[in-house]
Amino acid sequence: MRADPVMAGLARHHGPCPLGSRTAEPVLRALVRALVSQQLSVKAAATIFRRFLDLFPADGFPGPAEILAVPPDRLREVGMSRPKGRYLQDLCERVQSGLLPLDGLASMPDEEVVRVLTEVKGIGQWTAEMILIFQLGRPDVLPLDDVGLLRAIQRVYGLRARPKPAKVEKIAAPWRPFRSVACWYLWASLDE
Repeated sequence: MRADPVMAGLARHHGPCPLGSRTAEPVLRALVRALVSQQLSVKAAATIFRRFLDLFPADGFPGPAEILAVPPDRLREVGMSRPKGRYLQDLCERVQSGLLPLDGLASMPDEEVVRVLTEVKGIGQWTAEMILIFQLGRPDVLPLDDVGLLRAIQRVYGLRARPKPAKVEKIAAPWRPFRSVACWYLWASLDE
């Protein structure tokens, strides 16, 4: 707050940041939800994800083997495209084989987490950064490709145009080592 008066105003207005103080969604569930939700409206994504969950017993989220056992045609019936079905298969095969050690992500540096996650078909930089922030509780992540973040920065800093990555990095420099927290406040500002 001392380093950036704009952020200080957002923090006062929105109160304590909840990052790290709430129970995070398990990483596998978050990754599956991200794959299902890509390029869909919030409502459509929620409907398809609910239908996907309905394929399994209600006693918890399915493991990789259970997901892999679902035939591709059944995934299509609940609304998932063929490519998304293949992405889901790649994710679960990597988790099952140990190529993607979900339990080991917490001990990896941020760059390594991004590297192993983006090796999965359908998972990009932005999704990996959201996992770092919301599931792994990393305090200093700056998702330069997040449209909402760029829109919020433009608005609260009074910029004429959406800022380019170099400008965002310059604005965000005082936020270190808590850029994830600053992002949360900026996203919260969009809800007004």
